[in-house]
Amino acid sequence: MNNKKVPFNAPLYPLDTELQTMGCRANNPDICGNNGLSGICAFASDDGICRKPSRAWKKQYQKLKEGKNDTK
Repeated sequence: MNNKKVPFNAPLYPLDTELQTMGCRANNPDICGNNGLSGICAFASDDGICRKPSRAWKKQYQKLKEGKNDTK
């Protein structure tokens, strides 16, 4: 994955779960409290996985998993 910023509504990647995302799905990564934290932030991890997505991610993950691609 070249671009580690992924739109919040983008289709799921195989490594996406309720607890992690492939790339950063934060709407504004610059204000994310975990931005740049090694081993947690997608931008600071060699594998590009965010290990602490936003609280809204769990609900969005379920929507995407069910095939509902809503904006909220």
